[in-house]
Amino acid sequence: MVILKEGDKAPAFSGTDQNGKKISLASLKGKKVVLYFYPEDDTPTCTIQACNLRDNFSLLQKKGIEVVGVSPDDAAKHKKFEAKFNLPFTLIADTSHAILEKYGVWDQKQMFGHKYMGVLRTTFLIDEKGIIRKIFLRPKNKAHAEEIVAALS
Repeated sequence: MVILKEGDKAPAFSGTDQNGKKISLASLKGKKVVLYFYPEDDTPTCTIQACNLRDNFSLLQKKGIEVVGVSPDDAAKHKKFEAKFNLPFTLIADTSHAILEKYGVWDQKQMFGHKYMGVLRTTFLIDEKGIIRKIFLRPKNKAHAEEIVAALS
């Protein structure tokens, strides 16, 4: 369950992206950040969401936004996802769930009566000072970039 609120300081994190590069919230200081958490690379809904962000990437960049995706997949799987769909943004491999847990998006889920641990699809819009300005608990996957831009207004 997401326990962070809009106005909270975003929890510090660091991880490794699809290219083996270290990335942290501190390294993004001074930039607006869309930190989006998703369950799994190359699955239908996750692909729709990623491709919407890809298709609107230049608009997000014009607004000064850095896009960072996080899932429990490893860097190699992220690299394949990036290549297959020509994704122009960073994907952090959080196989230990450390970042997912800090942001409260690793939680119990249920499907067809079966309970399991998984990622709650959630996006955080973080400002240049590291403050959470907007939390999208149920992102509109086909129009996610548009709702992010609207939240800036």
